Amino acid sequence: METADTAGTAGIWGATLDSVVVYAQGALCRRLARGSVPPDGRVRVPGLPRSLDPGSLRARVLGAPGVRVTEARVEVEAEPLGAGTPDALRREVERLADAHAAAQGRRNRQLSLIEEVRSLHPVPPPRKRDDPHRRTPVDAWLELADFVDERLAGLHARLAELEEALRTAEHEFSVAADRLARASTDAPSSHVQTTLCAALALVGAGEDEVELELEYGVPGAVWVPAYRLTHRQGDDSGHLVLRASVAQRTGEDWTGVRIALATADLRRRTDLPKLRSVRIGRRQPAPAPSGWREPPAGLAGLFAGYEAAGPRPVTAAGGATAGAGSDLLAAAARLPSGASTTSVTSVTSVGGSAYGPVPPPPPPPPPPAPQGYGGAMPDFALPAPSQPAASRPGGRARSAARSFAGAPAAMPPAAMAPAAPAAPGGAPPPPRPEPVAGPPQPSGAELDYAALVLCGPDEPGGRRGRLFPASPVDPVAAECRRRAETVASLPLPGQSVRPRESAGSFDHRFDATARADVPSDGTWHTVTVAEVPVGLRTEYLCVPSVEQTVYATLVLSNATDQALLAGPVEVVVDDAFLLTAALPTLAPGGVRRVGLGAAEGIRVTRRTNLRESTSGLRNNTTVLDHRVHVELANRLARPVAVEVRERVPVTSEPDVRIEERADWTAPEEGTGPEHHAPGTRVWRLDLPAGATAALDGGYEIRIPTGKALAGGNRRS
Repeated sequence: METADTAGTAGIWGATLDSVVVYAQGALCRRLARGSVPPDGRVRVPGLPRSLDPGSLRARVLGAPGVRVTEARVEVEAEPLGAGTPDALRREVERLADAHAAAQGRRNRQLSLIEEVRSLHPVPPPRKRDDPHRRTPVDAWLELADFVDERLAGLHARLAELEEALRTAEHEFSVAADRLARASTDAPSSHVQTTLCAALALVGAGEDEVELELEYGVPGAVWVPAYRLTHRQGDDSGHLVLRASVAQRTGEDWTGVRIALATADLRRRTDLPKLRSVRIGRRQPAPAPSGWREPPAGLAGLFAGYEAAGPRPVTAAGGATAGAGSDLLAAAARLPSGASTTSVTSVTSVGGSAYGPVPPPPPPPPPPAPQGYGGAMPDFALPAPSQPAASRPGGRARSAARSFAGAPAAMPPAAMAPAAPAAPGGAPPPPRPEPVAGPPQPSGAELDYAALVLCGPDEPGGRRGRLFPASPVDPVAAECRRRAETVASLPLPGQSVRPRESAGSFDHRFDATARADVPSDGTWHTVTVAEVPVGLRTEYLCVPSVEQTVYATLVLSNATDQALLAGPVEVVVDDAFLLTAALPTLAPGGVRRVGLGAAEGIRVTRRTNLRESTSGLRNNTTVLDHRVHVELANRLARPVAVEVRERVPVTSEPDVRIEERADWTAPEEGTGPEHHAPGTRVWRLDLPAGATAALDGGYEIRIPTGKALAGGNRRS
């Protein structure tokens, strides 16, 4: 997508989404922007999606060796939407919701009216004890019954119309709501559009235009492979087209982009581990990490004047400004116990005291030892559960206002000094562990000085005047990322396999040959990637001892340097769709067999014969002679290659011998498209069109006379 035309605004460049690399989960987008760099070197590129992964923005200059990017940050921009913004689908859903509610209300009113008419029935007047029996007015009763029946018939006819109208309105509303849920998330969902903007700083640029490349990661994109195999009978090759089912809900439509598909995990760590050397000898101090600076000396005395100035003033509404909770608590602690809430407010509003000048606060505690950014924060003494909320360290103005009315006193400032927690049972607290010797170990976020925030004087003593990583909470971005992650739970198409499950321990990338469009609607879209050359031959396979049916198979050989991942394959033979099969993972140079179903044009028949006898000098050996006879008939109009499989028993007993009498062969392990069970024997023959063939084989099992086969000797 292309952002709004901002060519007339200096320093604001429009960017076009050029390519996307879709990983197993998530995507890496690449945008291109072109323009003239302003004199200050500041460039803004708006239009980035709100679901952008924080910290994933990368920028570089293309085709200009002397120009480089020195800073790249992400900022949030908001602007009202114009009147021409397409929002017809949402308005249609709202209109149909109102229509559905109105139809339901009319139906409910009709039901209440039917209940009112149905409740009409004659009520005879009460008869006193001495009154004689009255004659029943049958005519009036019948007239009332006719009136109720006639009225109910009309009301029920109207109710049927209202029920039909309600079903129609409910169906239209559900269809529109489903269409809205499946619509692209590229369109804003409110009257104020919030987007992300890339703020860049460039140096070394002249008057010529430069081209920028922006790269960022987004969640909410998945893909699974699919194939289409075209084959003509009699040919030794076929056309295998690799296609991908792609679903994305990143918040921006991919229109006319170059798509690449990768099996790697985008969120897997790629940094190299640090291998520390092991030395024998005197211990050397570890070097300080690059970019680390110790806090400046005298940091504790930097805020002495701020504390000596007294409490912060209170606003006209009686509430203190943000961050003034500790000052209000200190002022409340210095007042006599009989002072009211009103007097406290008047004192703090002028910055002094009604009982004389405010004494200076006690001196601050000694500063703690310098700690690294990654070190633990000092412990603070927590108030007991019975203490008011205002006595807790770090309390705000609203907590202080509640404590003025009912709390007898506030916690003295000394309670905010670092202290060890008390041990249970009144025992003395355990000694604090000594700090670990050596340089600090700050994390990567703590060394990102551009993202650090300087804490002000209202922060606790251990944070004032120090740099800490900022942790802003953006609920809109969090909601966008949560909505984008829902595509990971989409049901897969039939016979599809996740790329990470089929790729194994290797990662592959497939680049599409043409540009494609994938809207941000969270549904599957088919993208044609490329045509893969494969070796192909047709073989017919049968195991007559299990089932006397011949099956047609395609033997695929991967001659490329990339693996073919597991997924569904649509098989088209002689320009006619045959079936959809499951293609297993095919490594480079690998061979696999894909079944095409039973071949009705080839018949197979198997007959067996068992003869039991004895041999040996004293007839001490039982001979079980098995004879196998297989007949094949080719009724097709072309020659076929058939593979007939039999199985010879195997034994680990030293006194049992098995002698084979047939021209079958044992398959070579590692050369065929699949693994064979022990004792497998194979006949391979070429059967001309309309020809028949007979295969004879057999084996003898020689066992001692005193033994027998498990389950009986006479088995076919």
